Amino acid sequence: MTITQLQYVLAVAEYKNFTLAAEKCFVTQPTLSMQIQKIEEELNILIFDRSKKPIQLTDIGQKIVTQAKNIVNEADRIKDIVEQQKGFIGGEFRLGIIPTIMPTLLPMFLNNFIKKYPKVKLIIEELNTEEIINRLKNGHLDAAIAATPLEEEKLKEIVLYFEPFVAYLPESHAMANKKEIEVSDLNIEEILMLQDGHCFRDGILNLCKSNGGGNNNGNFRLESGSFETLIKLADEGLGTTLLPYLHTLDLSDKDKVKLHQFKEPKPAREVSLVFPKTELKIHIIDALRSTIAGVIKGAIVFQNVQIVSPLAKAGSKQ
Repeated sequence: MTITQLQYVLAVAEYKNFTLAAEKCFVTQPTLSMQIQKIEEELNILIFDRSKKPIQLTDIGQKIVTQAKNIVNEADRIKDIVEQQKGFIGGEFRLGIIPTIMPTLLPMFLNNFIKKYPKVKLIIEELNTEEIINRLKNGHLDAAIAATPLEEEKLKEIVLYFEPFVAYLPESHAMANKKEIEVSDLNIEEILMLQDGHCFRDGILNLCKSNGGGNNNGNFRLESGSFETLIKLADEGLGTTLLPYLHTLDLSDKDKVKLHQFKEPKPAREVSLVFPKTELKIHIIDALRSTIAGVIKGAIVFQNVQIVSPLAKAGSKQ
């Protein structure tokens, strides 16, 4: 059997469809089917139960897929060893970034990174945390930048920075004259939040120790993925909102007056590079970490913070 044949097996196991797996592997469906059949004949077993829709793994097929993942990963590691020995930092690298980090962090480091490492072909996708975890586990991402801790056994996290939460209050709000506010000042019923699926929303809910769901104004229900929308609605007196610190740097002077820092320890999210524990392409991961560290240290100077979990309905942790 060959590494390529094992890759075909993994593709069918993931997509549960020979035609779709062939498309993802950039081969024809008859070619992929023939190569998998060769493995089954060589081992004298069936890896897939083709009578079921969608296609399912047999009991022995489950064990073979587990071992095939290890073999393919170790084969990729050989390429990594050679590249590191040569001092080569290049090739395709797939990076996922969550939506509440992408607009602020990516412009800060991308230009520096591509100038310093021109041989790396970055493929960057904006994905929510759940999608990132799944793609990292399935080998469709090399690394990601997300709010942590994620508490995923197969993933490793390297902390990049801590980003405080900042309150945005309309000028008519009762706390508008307070220079600093406390977490206890927050009213979960008036906070405008991002739609479900955003970990920043879950962080706010955890911060407020609430199982509720944001603004309960009887006249409207908000489902938005945009901080700009939340800011404009707050300006209209329809509620308050919380923003990640880096997002506040680009606000107009008029809007910055409405920002209110929290008293120390400031609630904050932990932002990390996340990647599989197999540490494939670790030389590129290290290059990313050092590049981001170089640009972020001038923007984030907060030390006394309390990390708020991004996990849905999780508690806060120090």
